[in-house]
Amino acid sequence: MSSILFYDPLCQRPYDTRNLATTALGGTESTLTRIADALDAFVIQHNRTEDWGRYRSPQRIEGIERVIVIRDSRALPWVRERYPHARSYLWLHDRLRPGSRRARWLAGTAAILRDMAVTAVCVSDWQRRGVEATLERIGVAGRVRAVTLYNPVDDALVPDATPVDPNKLVFFSSPNKGLHFALDVFATLKRAIPALRLVVGNPGYKSAPGVRRDGVEFLGAQRQPRMHAEVRSALCTFHPNFLIPETFGLVFAESHALGTPVLTLDCGAAREIVGDAEEVLPMRDAYRLYEAAFGALAPSWRLLPARLAGAAGLFDAYVERIRAWHEGARPKAAPDVRFRLRSVTAGWRALLAL
Repeated sequence: MSSILFYDPLCQRPYDTRNLATTALGGTESTLTRIADALDAFVIQHNRTEDWGRYRSPQRIEGIERVIVIRDSRALPWVRERYPHARSYLWLHDRLRPGSRRARWLAGTAAILRDMAVTAVCVSDWQRRGVEATLERIGVAGRVRAVTLYNPVDDALVPDATPVDPNKLVFFSSPNKGLHFALDVFATLKRAIPALRLVVGNPGYKSAPGVRRDGVEFLGAQRQPRMHAEVRSALCTFHPNFLIPETFGLVFAESHALGTPVLTLDCGAAREIVGDAEEVLPMRDAYRLYEAAFGALAPSWRLLPARLAGAAGLFDAYVERIRAWHEGARPKAAPDVRFRLRSVTAGWRALLAL
């Protein structure tokens, strides 16, 4: 029997190993599933009603010595009540900085964080800096330490002989991570390189805008194998997101594992995870000003502002980079050993052994 338990108090619906291949699944959920399976750990989800193997409904399991709570420190009282002698960890997947909503969650549980000497597990060094600043501000830094353990990429994801379509870009992420901005940029790219097309999919927990755009194909929620197949054949994964900065960016790591470069912005953990400066464009204040002015508009109402912004040169950096790649200067992408499942699992084993 495993002595390790992961507890997810926030998931929108139950999930387990079967979902990796059969349904659309978000990055946090797929990450937890891969790590829990690799560690042969139990998983409890707050809304699960039927047990399946090590995936359980809320209950007390005998012999648990380590409990990892996902995202929400407000679940720690549940852990302390049921597993008072277990060592506790808080696995943070979201951006956390002083004054933010999730920082207030931490502040509201400062006493139990301190009493339980919880270890905060972060998914990037960029994210960890915000977490450490928050722990310092709420007065628990002396008792709560933060560590970085990257999210894993399945060891089976490697480049293959899939032909690359130089006219195809893909966006596979939650639509609230900058999809509207990406569509606006793509409209300018399409005018500059008429053969381009953009394939859009998502993990399934947010719906994409139902507006027609020239050259854009909306696939809706997709299983990971389908998304990976689309990424393999793309010129690049197109992810100009700055609205919700990636704390890790599984889309970056998986794209590289498949041999496909990324085009994104220097925001959040992008530079740390992508590594190649050729794939990370500088973040500009003008992008934020543009989104502040037009971000609340419905997609159809953004068409004219996007066209005017493109004509004024706001998106020229994207055009120059995509044109260069389209003409043969596409970067070579490869799996990163830091994110291989075996490497990340070894890190978890070392942490839980302390």
